[in-house]
Amino acid sequence: MNSLHKAILICTILFSYSTFAQQVMKVDTLSGTELKISMDQKLVSDFDKLEDFCEKASSNTLSKNISSGTTKKKIYVADRALTNAEICRNNPRIAGYKIQIAVVKSNDEANEVKAYFRRRFPRLKVETDASLRPNYKILAGSYFTKSSAASDLKSIRGEFKSAVSVPYNIFCAEGK
Repeated sequence: MNSLHKAILICTILFSYSTFAQQVMKVDTLSGTELKISMDQKLVSDFDKLEDFCEKASSNTLSKNISSGTTKKKIYVADRALTNAEICRNNPRIAGYKIQIAVVKSNDEANEVKAYFRRRFPRLKVETDASLRPNYKILAGSYFTKSSAASDLKSIRGEFKSAVSVPYNIFCAEGK
């Protein structure tokens, strides 16, 4: 009976806490998206004070920089889609795709497959990934999307039937 009273007390506390929280609408500062957040009124006032403090601090810093002759770097949000060069400038490694040619058991086999691949496809960069030791993955190319890898994958499948495109972190400058 005592445990039943404890369970009822815990449930009452949990449900009463959720009734005191209120739905708050905030506007995202970068994109203007409305965000719905459930939180206590005290948290809302604390967040508002913190935002006011940050705004005052940034305006004071900006006025000090202007008076001292230095300018503060501003962050601009583009109103258009970014080009690949702009993306690469900020993120040298990004999530992309590579073509997995084969998975072999030894480094010697991997080197043989790479040499054969280089003779057949000299314009594609090939590399070995040893993260699955004792197995070695042989990967070729660097692509931003799976569809951009499709044409090379089709020609590679003529020689390597098990070739597939796989998600992989690529160097942005090498991507197609």
